[in-house]
Amino acid sequence: MAKVSEDMIIKEVLQLDEGTAPIFMKHGMHCLFCPSASGESIKEACLVHGIDPQKLIGDLNEYLASKE
Repeated sequence: MAKVSEDMIIKEVLQLDEGTAPIFMKHGMHCLFCPSASGESIKEACLVHGIDPQKLIGDLNEYLASKE
């Protein structure tokens, strides 16, 4: 099973499974395809957007686990 961590780049997660996009958006990250998403870690993006990275990562990993 693929597992998301706070050090992963947003683009890497989206490439892993495009179905993760709505989860990012639900948490307030609407700029998934902007240049920053190609070089910014989940942790960095969460700091910028005022989002709890552990909640986001938890939801992403829950989604990925449900696909197995």
